[in-house]
Amino acid sequence: MKKKIQVLIVDDSALVRQALLNLFDTDPDIEVMGTASDPFAAAKIMESRIPDVITLDIEMPRMDGLTFLRKLMSQHPVPVVVCSTLTDAGSETFMKAMEFGAVEIITKPKVGTREFFEESRIRVCDAVKAAAQVKPKKLSAKPMAVKPKLNADAVIPGGRSFNLKTTERVVLVGASTGGTEALKVFLESLPMDSPGVVIVQHMPEHFTAAFSKRLNSICRITVKEACNNDTVLRGHALIAPGNRHMLLKRSGARYYVEVKDGPLVSRHRPSVDVLFRAGARYAGRNAVGVIMTGMGDDGAKGMKELSENGAYCIAQDEKTSVVFGMPQEAIKLGGINKVLPLQHIAGEVIKVCSGK
Repeated sequence: MKKKIQVLIVDDSALVRQALLNLFDTDPDIEVMGTASDPFAAAKIMESRIPDVITLDIEMPRMDGLTFLRKLMSQHPVPVVVCSTLTDAGSETFMKAMEFGAVEIITKPKVGTREFFEESRIRVCDAVKAAAQVKPKKLSAKPMAVKPKLNADAVIPGGRSFNLKTTERVVLVGASTGGTEALKVFLESLPMDSPGVVIVQHMPEHFTAAFSKRLNSICRITVKEACNNDTVLRGHALIAPGNRHMLLKRSGARYYVEVKDGPLVSRHRPSVDVLFRAGARYAGRNAVGVIMTGMGDDGAKGMKELSENGAYCIAQDEKTSVVFGMPQEAIKLGGINKVLPLQHIAGEVIKVCSGK
């Protein structure tokens, strides 16, 4: 029998602890080994048993989540999923959480419609499953019936490509678990005059603005959270806003992005499959597709569509991926031209775009 992922819930709210407990009870692969109202209670539980994954709130009495996370990762690293209420004002705090070693950041499930709960369930359970696959580095009940897994048809119907001849290139990137660091390495390596880059990184709402701002401060190119109708420019990177799909579109020689709502696609919003399908349709042979570290298969089918429409497609290799799921699935479908270590991807992109 497959061993269940043992989860420790750490949150000062009894309502949230119960909500997460109920949520995890719907997944046959996850088991809650305990709950704690603060880090001290969590440490007491961990004296006798170490969880596979911890879900951790940030604002708690006696010791805040960031302090606990830093102590944990410096003494006994355990995969941690930060589960908290995200606000624009607090988003920098969550950048710190990633720096201290959090694997994923998700929003707390709220009371709402059944559809809202189902989306929360998918996101939270997938985050825990992804975290369970990660080997963190040390610092110096009955399953609910699952809705059908939607593909990119739910947002952008399949169909012929609109590949008008142009010399302008565009780079499309998809990433999930481990992607925040992978994107940092990739974008820092790009020169100021690099082709325009459009990115989907699985992130919660409000978090992408701070992430973009941080990258903009350390990269030679300009990095920003995408707004609807933003033009894709050389030396610029646009990151899809959390909880919104992003499509590449084209008007004449101008590439631009459309940011829109829609259902979860490949269990995500934003979805890499949605971006890649739009890229296949409107850029085709003028596109370079890159799929990076992440759990699941979001982006694999879209990458195949990109390849079939003439794009050059790159996958991050297993050794440098935190989780090899997304690149591996894309490789399996046969839409990849080259598999490369993370540190070599930017160089390959520039070489391909320059025609060398």
